[in-house]
Amino acid sequence: MRRIVVVGAGKIGSTIADILAASGDYSVTVIDRSAEQLEGAELSGAVLRRQVDIQDEEALDAMLTGAFAVLSAAPFHLTTRIAEAAARANVHYLDLTEDVASTRRVRDLAASAESAFIPQCGLAPGFISIVANDLAKQFDTLDSIRMRVGALPQYPSNALNYNLTWSTDGVINEYCEPCEAIVDGHRVEVPAMEEREEFSLDGVTYEAFNTSGGLGSLCETYMGKVRTLNYRTIRYPGHAAIMKALLNDLGLRHRREVLKDILENALPATVQDVVVIFVTVSGKRHGHLVQDTYANKIYSRRVGAQLRSAIQVTTASAICAVLDMLAKGELPQRGFIRQEDISLDAFLANRFGGAYAQTAVR
Repeated sequence: MRRIVVVGAGKIGSTIADILAASGDYSVTVIDRSAEQLEGAELSGAVLRRQVDIQDEEALDAMLTGAFAVLSAAPFHLTTRIAEAAARANVHYLDLTEDVASTRRVRDLAASAESAFIPQCGLAPGFISIVANDLAKQFDTLDSIRMRVGALPQYPSNALNYNLTWSTDGVINEYCEPCEAIVDGHRVEVPAMEEREEFSLDGVTYEAFNTSGGLGSLCETYMGKVRTLNYRTIRYPGHAAIMKALLNDLGLRHRREVLKDILENALPATVQDVVVIFVTVSGKRHGHLVQDTYANKIYSRRVGAQLRSAIQVTTASAICAVLDMLAKGELPQRGFIRQEDISLDAFLANRFGGAYAQTAVR
């Protein structure tokens, strides 16, 4: 059995640990600096819990010694610390971060690493890049790649039409940081929360707007190959207007801890959610302008004995699938690996990646 260390005993980290442990092929240890978080984590008995403060470099290095891989489900601002420890210990490193600066540091570490460094292994960035790249490969020349993803409550009941389904820090970071895009063939930064649009899927109306990090490394990969490339987060109509008032008019983009406290004490969590994935690629094929679309809705489901939200299932299944492919030798064993380097067919054929395959429309 390969020993895996999962950093972070929150909702996503716990789901990752349970999925891997249930396979019988991985010995999983979850670490967190909070004893209370570890005690309250919904984990099976097969998963070990260890209290470790990852800011204690010596303790973290000791925990990683002899491990096959470390998977970061910690807040984005801790990503680089974990990656640096993985480089020192020569263990494989995977994370879920949407933070652009953190990923740049991971790339730098990978340049001289003896192990594989695979950031952005979640839903978006992550699976969305795998899908977009798969669609794009079917064209002779490309015109546009548009990616839309959202984790939404099935039963919205507040003015924001939103419930907390994953990291509050991550949501705030996505809403505040600049967003990469390709516009008219030029790589640019566009402001978060802007360029709002509406679309319908299965009779439901959604809005979508710019958020940071969802493109992963696709801007670099497709620069010079596509006229338009962008990523936007999906919400129910009305969400963006209220969030912009909080961030801009009330100045809470400069007081993120205050905004986090407000959201976590006003918006209840829910496991009754739906993940909406909508990717559209257009370009020339055999001389004709055509468009291909991937659309998918994934709902909450049971993982072992626990009912897990759709965002937990999709995020955790994605990083578990990439780890499993790495362990089976289906991915390079060292250096920086981009999500678009991963085959969609191979991902969906994986026992963990199959979580995405059940309701897809292609």
